[in-house]
Amino acid sequence: MIKTYQKFLDSYTEFIFVEHAPKPCDMIFLPGNAWPQVGETAARLYREGLAGQILVSGRYSIVDGCFKGPALLKDRYPGVYATEAAFLSSVLMANGVPEAAILKEEQATFTYENALYSAKLLDEKGIRVKQAAIVCQAFHARRCLLYYQLVFPDTDFIVCPAVTQGISRDNWFLSQKGIDLVLGEVSRCAGQFGEIFNSLLYGGAPGLPVKKG
Repeated sequence: MIKTYQKFLDSYTEFIFVEHAPKPCDMIFLPGNAWPQVGETAARLYREGLAGQILVSGRYSIVDGCFKGPALLKDRYPGVYATEAAFLSSVLMANGVPEAAILKEEQATFTYENALYSAKLLDEKGIRVKQAAIVCQAFHARRCLLYYQLVFPDTDFIVCPAVTQGISRDNWFLSQKGIDLVLGEVSRCAGQFGEIFNSLLYGGAPGLPVKKG
């Protein structure tokens, strides 16, 4: 049955699961989430010399209304964290990233805001980013990349994702959870960017809010 739909699966896989070879950058962007693997991946890339700074962004999911704590490895990363950025910063420091190398943004509640508020923070600090890496959940890669490209039009991006929730480009179509997550991302890319395009068409600006998720 899967072979019958292989072309469809391949198309969705290539669209959603963006991944590039690591190369030196000015900055690592780390959009908010509750999965420690993402922070660990960013820390490893920092230790390998990918970039000298990491900008962590995130308050909590607008759907949850608060940060509910690490989704995994709670024994390894104990403590109470008010925001996603606080949690991921703790993961980074526990894995060899000095606090001085971390920029923290704690207002964003959805992906577009991660990009917008990160840009605002960098503008306030007078930091220009020409090349950057985005470290995010693997199935979240395309949407993250699109948003950051929209907000940072003069920045060249690579994506260095982390596999979380057991969902990868090789297996997403083998479980209902994987199918729901990946096709949900496809739907969000269409719906959310449709709102952005409409706002631009009728005289708006990329900074206008869109529906969350």
